[in-house]
Amino acid sequence: MARRVHERSGVKWSRRRIRVLLVASGLVALLLAAAVVLGVARAVGPPRTEPAPTAQMAAHASPTEGAGPDDAASARDTLSDRPMPVVDDSAARPGPVSVLDPGPSIELPAPTTTGPAGVPTGFPQTPEGALAQLAAIDQVAFQSGSLEGAREVIRAWALPGGPTTTSWSVVHALAVLFERTGVSGGGSARLAIVLTPLMGLIKGTVGADFVVPCVDFELDVTLDQTARGAVADCQRMVWSGDRWLIGPGDEPAQPPSVWPDTDLAIAVGYRDLSRG
Repeated sequence: MARRVHERSGVKWSRRRIRVLLVASGLVALLLAAAVVLGVARAVGPPRTEPAPTAQMAAHASPTEGAGPDDAASARDTLSDRPMPVVDDSAARPGPVSVLDPGPSIELPAPTTTGPAGVPTGFPQTPEGALAQLAAIDQVAFQSGSLEGAREVIRAWALPGGPTTTSWSVVHALAVLFERTGVSGGGSARLAIVLTPLMGLIKGTVGADFVVPCVDFELDVTLDQTARGAVADCQRMVWSGDRWLIGPGDEPAQPPSVWPDTDLAIAVGYRDLSRG
């Protein structure tokens, strides 16, 4: 997991609150070790030998008609591992709202029920349904404000072979956030976390039961004062039974964390999210 929380300009921060901003440096090493993709700082990895895709490439869907199980698995891995556009760390900071037209918004279906761990669910078997389910999973885990809350979510919402209570990017990001802010893993009434999905994209699909959706969130962390920044997450979402779950395999290539509705957010392919 992991991205970055940023200070609002013109606000003086105490040593304790400055620790929130230092999450970035701690997460760099953590992310390289754990290969996590969501959090409060952008991981810095080795340079890629293949070019980052354009926004048009990010919308590619992988067909699987007539393909065998091995071909389908390979297509899923290829889609998941395909690199995303690379942006500078500063892109996660609050920035000017763009006047560009990002195109039609992605209409997220409404949940029809509440599932395990209090996560809204009942989304349809569509790419938009998968995106809505991922956003709900991440929101509930982050806003639980505790490691046990995040672990309860991933226990219920990942298939075998997927992220676990010890490997999931959200768990790692929360652990570092708590450490750097002087809060225990059980959370604190002094620390408030709000995660709001504002933009997203469908990286691609493999058949009707596998989608890699990406969500660009606004993350607000309050400890006496509020710091905010953008974080983004992509996951392998698999239709299982009657709901979307996070599927087996490594978490997908890191998506760009860009402050929503800026020129850059539109340029990398994000579109506004609307509720149906």
